Amino acid sequence: MKKIDKNQPVFPPLFRGKALPLKKSTFHNAIEEAKKNIDPGLILYNEDIGELNASIILAPDIKLKQALGMILVNQMGVADSLGSLGPPELAIHFNWPNRIRVNGAYCGYTFYQASAKFEEEIPEWLVLGINIPFLWNKSIESGNNPDRTVLSEEGCSNITPNTLLESWSRHTLVWLNRFLDEGLLPVHNAWREKCEDIGKKISYPKQGEFIGLDENGNMLLKKSNNTLIEKLVDYMDK
Repeated sequence: MKKIDKNQPVFPPLFRGKALPLKKSTFHNAIEEAKKNIDPGLILYNEDIGELNASIILAPDIKLKQALGMILVNQMGVADSLGSLGPPELAIHFNWPNRIRVNGAYCGYTFYQASAKFEEEIPEWLVLGINIPFLWNKSIESGNNPDRTVLSEEGCSNITPNTLLESWSRHTLVWLNRFLDEGLLPVHNAWREKCEDIGKKISYPKQGEFIGLDENGNMLLKKSNNTLIEKLVDYMDK
């Protein structure tokens, strides 16, 4: 893809940005930066016209099992930013734990990693990220992927990766502040409205009936007569 020829994006207070070369992973670079004890609030992003790939470094001071609720914060930031910039009929939904759907088709994903691996630990850092395609990759044709889409085909041709990056950072900060002030419940309630799978049989990430989320954002999955808990900590990206 080509590099964006535009002014540097503007971020809300407490956040700052750093652009990376096109083929550099924002996720892996954010993890490396976090390991250096860099101040939280840094957003790494690629200047690419074809997709938005961005990662943010946070420093939770709560246990990992609670901090992973910020995954829902990140996704609500995506939903609200696309909702504010896209056409009124744009429908944004999520498949737990990481898939983004736009107008019913897959359109990117979120990802996350923390320094801690055990739920009772307090992580030194947490990296949250998004990858949202704007244009089809040259090697992919839309007709061959009826279950996938890109923003340019969903009435979002007026949105650029930079405008979405700026909006995502603002909306994510709003939801983050609400999470820190009120806990996960209001985020959870908003997220449920963006998930069409609840109450239905699913095959991703596991087969069963998705009956909801627990107080930390983990999946409650009914299989036969048993209710299982699929934990966010088990789906952290490598």
